[in-house]
Amino acid sequence: MKLSIIIPVYNEQDSLEKIVERVLAVDLGGIEREIVISDDGSQDDTYQIIQRLRVKYPDLICYHSPTNLGKGAAVRLGVAISSGDVITIQDADMELNPEEYPHLLASLFDQKAQVVYGSRFLNLKVKVNRTSLLANRFLTMLTNVLFGAHLTDMETGYKMFFREALDGIRLRCVHFDFEPEITASLLQKGYHIMEVPISYSPRSIQSGKKMSWVDGFEAIFTLLRCRFFS
Repeated sequence: MKLSIIIPVYNEQDSLEKIVERVLAVDLGGIEREIVISDDGSQDDTYQIIQRLRVKYPDLICYHSPTNLGKGAAVRLGVAISSGDVITIQDADMELNPEEYPHLLASLFDQKAQVVYGSRFLNLKVKVNRTSLLANRFLTMLTNVLFGAHLTDMETGYKMFFREALDGIRLRCVHFDFEPEITASLLQKGYHIMEVPISYSPRSIQSGKKMSWVDGFEAIFTLLRCRFFS
């Protein structure tokens, strides 16, 4: 059994090396790991850091896009070139802790789930600023209403699923609207998405967080498109 960890990056020179080290340090038991770094046209020193990491860790799979297309495009490419039986997405910004992997994997194998989401809002210790909290609650509520789900955190960065869950799904979004698109697509295929609590250390816009209010409107449009025009 192999876990493919897709790391989409864009201008993450300050944290990429740290997150790769943390991913490699996680004890996965007998599960093989594959790290796929998908660089979405970074303009800082991210590319140089990737080259240094490739020398240090020859098993890393890396791709560099000459242009910035968006997180969705980077994730989709990472999935396409990965080979694991199980796939998860790891943002490079240090907001989410790779030590959660065994917890998510246990839900896949012990609970026989096909799709597991790490929910920030099932952890009572997690603190999120009010604007982000309200936006996430609205988008999650809209997802639940449109697709008959019972999620608490649709926009979570930790989505883990068996590769076969994507069979027959055509993902098109290239920006942050990838999150609602993949969730809507999995729900439309009839998958129950299991949620488990995870830790979360949010960063600010000033610290490099890239989402904006525009992404919220794109998420709403994507949910409506998937529900009524898919």
